[in-house]
Amino acid sequence: MPDTSHAPVGRILAIDDDKRLLENFGLCLEGAGYRVSAVPTLQEGFKLAAAQPFHVCLLDRNIGYDSGMDALPKLRELAPQMRIIMVTAHSRVDDAVKALSEGASDYLVKPCSPEQLRIAVARQMDTMRLLDKLERLERETSTGAQLSLTSKNPAMSQVLAMARQVARTDANLLLLGESGTGKGMLANAIHGWSARAEAPFATINCPSLSAELMESELFGHAKGSFTGATQSTQGRVSNADGGTLFLDEVGDFPLALQPKLLRFIQDKEYERIGDPGTRRADVRIVSATNRDLEAMVADNSFRLDLLYRLNVISLTLPALRDRLEDLEDLALGFIRKYATSYHLPANRIAPEALARMRAYRWPGNVRELQNVIERAVILCTDEVITSAHLALGAPGATGAVGTADAGPPAVAGAPITLDVLERRHIEAILASSDTLDAAARTLGIDGSTLYRKRKSYGLQ
Repeated sequence: MPDTSHAPVGRILAIDDDKRLLENFGLCLEGAGYRVSAVPTLQEGFKLAAAQPFHVCLLDRNIGYDSGMDALPKLRELAPQMRIIMVTAHSRVDDAVKALSEGASDYLVKPCSPEQLRIAVARQMDTMRLLDKLERLERETSTGAQLSLTSKNPAMSQVLAMARQVARTDANLLLLGESGTGKGMLANAIHGWSARAEAPFATINCPSLSAELMESELFGHAKGSFTGATQSTQGRVSNADGGTLFLDEVGDFPLALQPKLLRFIQDKEYERIGDPGTRRADVRIVSATNRDLEAMVADNSFRLDLLYRLNVISLTLPALRDRLEDLEDLALGFIRKYATSYHLPANRIAPEALARMRAYRWPGNVRELQNVIERAVILCTDEVITSAHLALGAPGATGAVGTADAGPPAVAGAPITLDVLERRHIEAILASSDTLDAAARTLGIDGSTLYRKRKSYGLQ
């Protein structure tokens, strides 16, 4: 179990024109361990909701001459993740129905006892935690993250032990290694081992976004701040408040935006696009890359100060070909996963098939293995997966899945470079795949790696 002694504190926004009631809210909830910000006007409430993330808002039905009911859409726009409890002196069914239909999560009639208030807030906090946990479980199931948390390989075992140790701190981590070695799985596991486990885990895939889209995705934007901004967004930083933000392939993070990321890491402060107000968020950064960031610093394509802030602790995941002790266990784990998902009979690997897998170089690492096993499970009509079910190249081959189908062969005796072979293979897979995601899965690489290779080879 993670150490929860430093778990993020629930933040409560209370908006009510009765200052004595606000004082009672503060005494009651802060005594239960919450952090309460109390304001007597809607305008102040809007300003706070826009400036910092809250988990729950206690909103009065009537605030002076203003209507809390009318304010619901505005609050939902400013803070989509915040749970709103409408508080009113009038117990009317139609009011309750309207409040819930406008986006409130609960309806509380005052005067209410301190116990009723604490229960109402705790219920919303529990709902948020359950939704986050469900999302995390779905993510782990879809990625097979549960398959990579033990190892028989000394190097990988050392990485996992160090990851568990540093997970208990708030230090920023940089995960290094080839594409497909499981950096995303490990980032997810580190979050789960940390005191932030009950808070959100958010991911940004850096190569998939332009500098303009990256800033909006990371920090959010205000409605009308640019063409197409029809509504405000919070951004991943706000959504991950109290939790972990995973920057996948951080070597592709736009250079022009790196100063803003650096400032957020150092000060925990940022601004949304089109909104001058400064916001704060408590987020731990875990980054991953298969690129040489020090070489990028040398050629001025990555900031040295940002590298220092991201690389407080670095962990390097070994390639699958260097941890073949884990090959059988990983393969059997993927077999169980896909046999269960597809309701198919495969449950083990024939010795000759395992020997062939051990002789293969696995350029796509664990992601390629997952792809190979999924295909094998689908093709296998009985319990045992054989070599016939494996889409692998020749023993020791460096190509990806399906190397035997890698396009036209070279003329006998004519030399051909590995780059040319790889280009032909990628071109052939792209031509035969319905989508880029499908092509990446067949090649045993992730979408960002395929994007870079297509760009370097001039492929569409």
